[in-house]
Amino acid sequence: MNLEELWQAALGEIELGISRASFVTWFKNSRLVEKREDGTAMIACHNNFSKEWLESKYHKSILRALRNLDQDIRSIEYVIHDVSVKTERHRQEPRLVVPFENQLNLPEIHVDRETNLNPKYTFETFIVGASNELAHAAALAAADGLGTKYNPLFIYGGVGLGKTHLLQAIGNAVRLKYGNKKKVRYVTSEKFTDDLVSAIRKQSVSEFKANFRQLDLFLIDDIQFFTSKEKTQEEFFHTFNSLYERNKQVVFTSDRPPRAIPAIEERLRSRFQGGMIVDIGFPDIETRIAILKSKAQEVQFEIKDDVIEFVATKIQKNIRELEGALNRIIFHAKMRGRQPSVQEVDALLSEILHHATRIITAKQVIKMVADFYDLSESDLIKKSRKRDVVKPRQIAMFLLREELKTSYPAIGEKFGNRDHTTVIHACEKIKKEIVKEQQLGQEIDLIKEKIFTS
Repeated sequence: MNLEELWQAALGEIELGISRASFVTWFKNSRLVEKREDGTAMIACHNNFSKEWLESKYHKSILRALRNLDQDIRSIEYVIHDVSVKTERHRQEPRLVVPFENQLNLPEIHVDRETNLNPKYTFETFIVGASNELAHAAALAAADGLGTKYNPLFIYGGVGLGKTHLLQAIGNAVRLKYGNKKKVRYVTSEKFTDDLVSAIRKQSVSEFKANFRQLDLFLIDDIQFFTSKEKTQEEFFHTFNSLYERNKQVVFTSDRPPRAIPAIEERLRSRFQGGMIVDIGFPDIETRIAILKSKAQEVQFEIKDDVIEFVATKIQKNIRELEGALNRIIFHAKMRGRQPSVQEVDALLSEILHHATRIITAKQVIKMVADFYDLSESDLIKKSRKRDVVKPRQIAMFLLREELKTSYPAIGEKFGNRDHTTVIHACEKIKKEIVKEQQLGQEIDLIKEKIFTS
């Protein structure tokens, strides 16, 4: 086993615990370049800012992930140099050729610097199921009829369900079809904001505007992070208008529908709602099994059907966790030279499976609802009759009753000692409105996803 394989397996585990945007920003250009005899692992970063961030914020996660895979690693050092070039010692290491069936084939990822697209995210590698078939069809149509069908396209859903994959698949399909004739750019909302701040500081805003307004396809991930960033929203609004008026395609993703994004300008919300809005839900058992089989086939690893079914049954609401679990199974299978049993996989994935089945508290539910609607927990509890507070409060009561089976009096006590009849009224009202308002049902599903997977 070489250092690249060890680092890729560790990255698969680290990715489970942080947002996609943060993972791409801080870990994309990192590399494990050396493992010393004293148990020190040396990680290369491409600049001092990344080095300091990994040391201060992610050190424990990195060390834990590496030690889970290699107990000989005891400490980590972070260095700055060109991560695209291996150290002299590493370059001269002879490669051990192992039999084809025992290889852990984790190919290096090369993100296109011009487009920011990852070539592994394609329509061919996207597993379609009942939970995402509408989003998949809309994405295909947008890629095929650039700027003329479903413009803008707004894709929303919970963490780890495939939004980024689908977003980048559109970009890769357009690049494959048109080559350099169409200008494509994928960015996260955080990157868009960072670039704008940098442009303001360097007095190069005109260049920043030109870079985005000349695009034929603009793909922007996690649009909900524009919340409360007035300057970013203003610039994005004008960028969107410039592209839309010239029939250029714009595609957004978010963890919630436009209506539920708090503290965002109405004119921007109106633009989001002006096109096609599609959601990605939790994958069913058949889709989860298909995803695991597909990922195993990608790395040319044979895995027993009973192991696949066990993992797919235990991990139900996050595709990223499915992939992380598979990476860990593959790594340990290679280390031991044989396929693990279901019992061994259960022990191997105990941390992930515990995470997926942990006990949820009433306080967590209330906090998640408050965060989703950009309110404080005290807003939900205190006696306020404002509509933007009343509905979230009723949703929180409904979730406590439906998901945690909390008694009506106990729920009333948690919300400022309200009478149990008030709680019953709230729960019944939300239950009826879910049937009539599809949008409300989708919002509640997203909140539940955050509660059980965050």
